[in-house]
Amino acid sequence: MGLSQISAAACFGGEQLRFTHASRACNCTMTFSIYLPAQAKSGAVPLVWWLSGLTCTDRNFVEKAGAQRLAGEHGLAVITPDTSPRGEGVPDDRDGAYDFGLGAGFYVNATRAPYAEHYRMYDYIVDELPQVVSRHFPVDPRRQSISGHSMGGHGALTIALRNPGKYKSVSAFAPISSPINCPWGQKALKGYLGEDRNAWRAHDAVALIAGAGERLDLLVDQGERDEFLSEQLRPDLLAQACEAHGHPLRLRMQPGYDHSYFFIATFLADHFAHHARALGGE
Repeated sequence: MGLSQISAAACFGGEQLRFTHASRACNCTMTFSIYLPAQAKSGAVPLVWWLSGLTCTDRNFVEKAGAQRLAGEHGLAVITPDTSPRGEGVPDDRDGAYDFGLGAGFYVNATRAPYAEHYRMYDYIVDELPQVVSRHFPVDPRRQSISGHSMGGHGALTIALRNPGKYKSVSAFAPISSPINCPWGQKALKGYLGEDRNAWRAHDAVALIAGAGERLDLLVDQGERDEFLSEQLRPDLLAQACEAHGHPLRLRMQPGYDHSYFFIATFLADHFAHHARALGGE
């Protein structure tokens, strides 16, 4: 499975790289970015997965968050996948809306036509891309963590909860905590998975907490001025579920902060420190 390099740039002693490759899971060409710290020149390094939100590509986090300095300090690789399949023949939202289709894969495996042919982001993130990354780069797949923002925060939480032992730590910024209980999630899950709400539960962090096979500490930052807080994100439901089932959660409500990358950049150092402790980074 070959890679085609799009770009490379020196950054904080390491390299910020961008690639495309043919994806079997998504049945199209996919794009991802990877930051390799200077420590990767001497051997395999731990890695952090970053899953981005609605309308994003692999570039938003790379260009706006200031992650490279932090990753370099801790000796961590950072992999940033795209947020959906793309290209000729990949279906979009029928009305061109931003919250479904292109840029809005929701990190699920679609079962409903016409999306099932390409929208298999869960398999892509959990299985296929890790194999690609491990094959081509000096990373240690035994030491990996996962994080994300908004739709990507939903992806990070649900993927970690569904795969005990795979990730050493998990965190999220302003995650869609319970897609079953918000308009974004209801539209996406119905569109990708159909009407059976029981099938939706496998992609809802609040629903997964009760049966979690591992009690990873959930670090979640949420801006109190986030315009999507009460209708779409619902951290209150996540807090209630964790309290009810004894799951460790550090939910930090941040006064004055919104949903933007200014918010992410402000608190990202805490998240990288959280992951570095779990991964044994520098």
